[in-house]
Amino acid sequence: MGALSTIGEEAQISSGVRVWPSKRIESGAILNINLIWGNIAHRNLFGQRGVTGLANIDITPEFAVKLGAAYGSTLKLGSQVVVSRDQRSVSRMVSRSLIAGLMSVGINIQNLEATAIPITRILTPKLGVTGGVHLRAHPDRPDHILIEFFDEQGINIAKSKEKKIEGAYFKEDLRRVGISEIGDMSYPAQIIENYRNTFETQLNVEALRHSGSKIVIDYVYGVSGAILPQLLTKFGCDAVVLNASLRQTSVSNEEREALLHQLGQVVEAVTANLGVQVSANGEQFILVDESGLPIRGELLTALMVNTIFTAYPRSTVVVPVEVSSAVEQIARRHDGKVIRTKANPTALMEASQTNPNVSLGGSGDMGFIFPQLHPGFDAMFGIAKLIEMLTIQERSLAQIRAELPRVCHKSYSVRCPWKVKGSLMRYLVETHFPEQLKLIDGVKVVNSQNDNWVLILPDAGEPLVHIFANSDDREWVDMSLKDYRQKVQSFIEQEQGEMVSM
Repeated sequence: MGALSTIGEEAQISSGVRVWPSKRIESGAILNINLIWGNIAHRNLFGQRGVTGLANIDITPEFAVKLGAAYGSTLKLGSQVVVSRDQRSVSRMVSRSLIAGLMSVGINIQNLEATAIPITRILTPKLGVTGGVHLRAHPDRPDHILIEFFDEQGINIAKSKEKKIEGAYFKEDLRRVGISEIGDMSYPAQIIENYRNTFETQLNVEALRHSGSKIVIDYVYGVSGAILPQLLTKFGCDAVVLNASLRQTSVSNEEREALLHQLGQVVEAVTANLGVQVSANGEQFILVDESGLPIRGELLTALMVNTIFTAYPRSTVVVPVEVSSAVEQIARRHDGKVIRTKANPTALMEASQTNPNVSLGGSGDMGFIFPQLHPGFDAMFGIAKLIEMLTIQERSLAQIRAELPRVCHKSYSVRCPWKVKGSLMRYLVETHFPEQLKLIDGVKVVNSQNDNWVLILPDAGEPLVHIFANSDDREWVDMSLKDYRQKVQSFIEQEQGEMVSM
């Protein structure tokens, strides 16, 4: 055991395992490989969305082989799995290792290689596979890799399946097969054509043909989803493309902001109807209106919800628990319905598929789901659908922006140790009246007379708690955020004080 390393309670370290100095082993973690390069041994493989870690430090080829074997061991011998990735060489390296692990336990691979994740999701049910894996640079952390697993429909796997994979991984309960049973690999053909055909069935092609729209698309050097211009050109839209070349390293957040500013200038210069910055390997986007102003986050959620309710009144939208009440205000104008889910992609995908009459799911921060197309987030389809709706409604982004409800929605994050999160949630439930509470995810304190609410939401992947406040009244938001911040911080300090004195 190296100096300055800390071991959490109930952590297990197998005999012969070496831990280098200044490492942290989480409480409840099971460590059965040497901890040399990373900083932390986690007790869970899966976080908020899939398995994530530092590229080639936490997520190494040897880790990926074992993860692939663990996943494959939870499936029947001879099952088919689809595997895809973004275009970066580190993702190619890790996906090859993961494929080797899967094949070693008798799983057959349909390898889509570098493919945008929406295309993989649309093909998953068509290929008749048991499930799928997609690897890519993490959308929010340029130096991290994100590995997502999905079921036969293309929906991210449920918690129960994650736990099975974790069990196989940590207990090393890995199937070994004879040479004759080792998995095969095939490469499906006509991937793009398949996606394009399904894409077209869900659009009003005539409306698009007559739109005469001019749009600027910024690919931020992540090109595995660059089929959008081909699709739009077919519909008679003029697409100007920026930064579509390939880059092995992810773009930093600062550079992304500079590119967004540049996108706004190009939209103005070429008098385009709108601009769009596509990210997260084809899952997410930020809009820029005709005057070069960005539309993202809460504003983007409200804009998409407003546009879809105008097109499909009395339909249902599905949004995560933390999104602002602008969504409910818009729904009331259109006789629509809002369903709120836990703040994770799996919950959004499942709710969008299982509830009737859903026209849209998701949020500006996660991406948007169009359940008739496929269960996942899809920036490419979202943009085409938006152009269709704007054409039919004869409105511009700036006009819709002006119509949106004015809601104040702010958040603040507080550091909170893993072992305090449960008792903090219990304390918040016990100190409020039951009729004030909505417990979809975290603890939401609501006012039944208006749209005022405060949400205290534990982070699934980090030792953090997020506090959100929402109201039409800015002063109320600021005051509530300050009040709950103090409540949460003083409870955490008190709990940690008791732990030290025990």
